[in-house]
Amino acid sequence: MSHKTTTIEGRECFVFASGQPLYILIQPLGAHERSLFDHTAQLIADEAGVPFALAAFQVFDWNLDLTPWHDDAISRKPEVGTMTSDTLRHVTEALLPVLEAEYGKIPVILGGYSLGGLFALWSASQTERFAAVAAASPSLWIRDWLDFAKEHPVKAEKVYLSLGDQEEHVKNRAISRVGDSVREEYELLKVLLGSENCTLVWNSGNHFKDADKRLSAAFAWCIKALEAGKKV
Repeated sequence: MSHKTTTIEGRECFVFASGQPLYILIQPLGAHERSLFDHTAQLIADEAGVPFALAAFQVFDWNLDLTPWHDDAISRKPEVGTMTSDTLRHVTEALLPVLEAEYGKIPVILGGYSLGGLFALWSASQTERFAAVAAASPSLWIRDWLDFAKEHPVKAEKVYLSLGDQEEHVKNRAISRVGDSVREEYELLKVLLGSENCTLVWNSGNHFKDADKRLSAAFAWCIKALEAGKKV
């Protein structure tokens, strides 16, 4: 399995497509994730059961591109927290039109790992463009996330959350909030979407274990959940 590489609005993009896709999957691609892309795509294909297109767009600066507002615990650079709207605009106004021109206007799933998962959840609160969100080990420990989530609910139909069972057991006080934050986010989603339309999966290990497996499981669940919704 291999991907093709293109450049869209100055950002490199990896694209893998199987058959005639029924879903478009989008994820931010950090430098640390490039070597994992093909394996992630293969894992999704093994589990999803239907054809899809997976597109991963280049992230120039992981913190700057994906952090929705400033938090010193993420970065002390004052510009961090100012560029996420531009990242979302790239997805909706540059990347998606290219993908839809090739694969058609089919349901779109936005996902990511860590700050990528945070970006996906935040983006789904800004637009109805995404049918589902695949948030694997999302950085919901960011300051004021739950206040934001209560005021800005996601507009997606399905949401997948996951977390490693050791992620909250760290000395960093800010990051240690992640377990309670993810649990409360899940409770908000159950009220908003119904328990059948969201899930929270606990994985073994810390934040740095099996990122490709966690992200592929998130995307595969979203595909299956949307497929199940067609049969209702």
